Amino acid sequence: MWTVCVPGWGAALAAGALLLYGSLDVAYFARMMYTVARARYFRKKACILETTEVNSWCLLNDIDTLLYHMNNARYLRELDFARADFYERTGLYANIRAAGGAVVQAAATIRYRRYLKPFTRFKITSKAVYWDEKTLFMEHEFVGPGGFVHAVAVCRQRVIDTSAAAIAELLLQLHCAGTCQPMPAKMPPELELWVQSNEISSAKLRAPQMPQSILHTSHNIGCGEMVPSLNTE
Repeated sequence: MWTVCVPGWGAALAAGALLLYGSLDVAYFARMMYTVARARYFRKKACILETTEVNSWCLLNDIDTLLYHMNNARYLRELDFARADFYERTGLYANIRAAGGAVVQAAATIRYRRYLKPFTRFKITSKAVYWDEKTLFMEHEFVGPGGFVHAVAVCRQRVIDTSAAAIAELLLQLHCAGTCQPMPAKMPPELELWVQSNEISSAKLRAPQMPQSILHTSHNIGCGEMVPSLNTE
């Protein structure tokens, strides 16, 4: 009969590794550090109006219980790496921090068009589609083999304690020198409708404190018409 002898320090190391891996998403943090370091030191800097790309794979730890496509929640997880690459290469995050501010994700929506199969290589494109004083709106596309867009996500990045518009204009002057296509003067219509839906949702959550006349408006909301007296959370 075979007997396996494991030194005490070896057993403690193995137990510690299992505990760390079970209580912390090691792969996520390791990949995030790699993504940030690669974008900061090895990838070309980008204008805030340029589209950036990161590549990824649908691996076995990404699939759902049906075992034939990437789990829906993994798409939003993948966006963390795409945003980190965009933040670093454009200098957006560094300049927000330098101005004494911070950035958090305020909202996100995603539309799935076709699932990604296991071991499929895909890329995520990221671009800023609009900004104002408090918010930067980003659009991401999951592009698979042949250029097919498998999913489209829109994210609302809330900038705290500084002006998002001022930071964006500074980055345009530093990196673009007027060579990039200017940002649209008006919010795209599909984005405006999404913002309005978020404001209505926020109003419902604040319903006990708000007049019923605002919550139960009787007229249709047009694309260019903002909901009155609703502030995002």
